[in-house]
Amino acid sequence: MKGLYLVTPDWDDTGKLLAVSEAALRAGAALLQYRHKTADAALRREQATALQALCRRYGTPFIINDHVDLCLELDADGIHVGGTDAAVAEVRKAVGPDKIVGASCYGSLDLARSAHASGASYVAFGGFYPSRVKKYEVSTPPDIVAQSKREIPLPVVVIGGMTQANTPPLVAQGADMVAVISSVYMADDPEAAARMLGNLFAA
Repeated sequence: MKGLYLVTPDWDDTGKLLAVSEAALRAGAALLQYRHKTADAALRREQATALQALCRRYGTPFIINDHVDLCLELDADGIHVGGTDAAVAEVRKAVGPDKIVGASCYGSLDLARSAHASGASYVAFGGFYPSRVKKYEVSTPPDIVAQSKREIPLPVVVIGGMTQANTPPLVAQGADMVAVISSVYMADDPEAAARMLGNLFAA
């Protein structure tokens, strides 16, 4: 796991969502997470089905935020959940040993340790910077990336206000992937934005 980790915005316009997602996949995005916090079940299924087909065309892993039932129904590549150890353990048991299970660990190494012990495939830290999309306390210390890499044998995803300008210090600490919403989906040229973010990991 290395490179750009796309996270979808809360867009009801499926055509627009697919068009921008495909532009980023063309640019080499390494993973796509479907996240839509306000969609009803029908829209969520419609969009997830279409995005999964798109990801399979590009050979890109497709994971779903929170909804284990939808992950299993579509046989998606994985699931991303909040960082409590019980949730990670339960989700791993539900989806089996072969799917990706990602865990939000915010600014907590303890959550990352628990996620690892509970069967997570990667840990996600953040937010590091103010976000245009999500509201949260910006309190994650940047050195948590290096600490996690030293101690926990899992890929590290960084999230929260990530841009091409502010990601490099976290990559230098060992971040494996940068998760973005607005830096791609709200960019004037999503394909170029996705390519530049992915190139941060090229070395």
